[in-house]
Amino acid sequence: MQIVILKNAAEVAAYGADIFTQQLARNPGSVLGLATGSTPVALYQELIRRNQAGTVSFSKAKTFNLDEYLGLNGEHPQSYRYFMNEQLFNHIDINKENTHVPPGDAKNPIEACKEYEARISAADGIDVQLLGIGRNGHIGFNEPSSGLTSRTRVKTLTKATIDDNARFFAADEYQPHLSITMGIGTILDARKVVLLATGENKADAVHAMIEGPLTAACPASALQMHRHAVIVLDEGAASKLKDIEFYKHIEAENQKLQEYLASL
Repeated sequence: MQIVILKNAAEVAAYGADIFTQQLARNPGSVLGLATGSTPVALYQELIRRNQAGTVSFSKAKTFNLDEYLGLNGEHPQSYRYFMNEQLFNHIDINKENTHVPPGDAKNPIEACKEYEARISAADGIDVQLLGIGRNGHIGFNEPSSGLTSRTRVKTLTKATIDDNARFFAADEYQPHLSITMGIGTILDARKVVLLATGENKADAVHAMIEGPLTAACPASALQMHRHAVIVLDEGAASKLKDIEFYKHIEAENQKLQEYLASL
């Protein structure tokens, strides 16, 4: 894992945006894995700004989202397809036909999961996968006890996740308790994974992910096995790590190495 600790959420968003900007500069036809939730919004706002300024283009890119609520169609205001359209896709030069979100209204969700995996494979896999982390350590909707080699499937949400997401639903509004989510194995197949976490409310999960054991009790700990995982944190999210100064030292040395390589 590459651990990057920055001052605040704005710096985390800018760092994440740099990764995606650089990826698209190297390969305009990149396949991007995207996430929903509150943390990615600042990143998407920065990417929109850069796209409208002409410094990055999504015109040849493809995207695959991590998850979707089962039972909601893409026009429902609480669906993740609606979220992505409102927060990113409607504001950049991407072909909507190249954007993929698991179909929450699929007549046969089991088959839809298999088809989603097949689409990712047909696109030659994901180049950069964006992640957030839940307070219980979930990534996507892979809740604690999820198999570390799992593929895209239907998942039951924990009460903690349902409670955390209840703020997005009106008191009398239907809130799904099931989802379609990429599996942990699917996520680990991405060539690069970028996880963003901000705020002290994520500190316990971040500590378990980075410094705890590899365990299904903290699904995000599976990223310890990834060959190229970048964990980008603000000081609040990093506050319970035991080796903060060591991680900062390593990252400073990494930056020196990159500067040296760029000068060759």
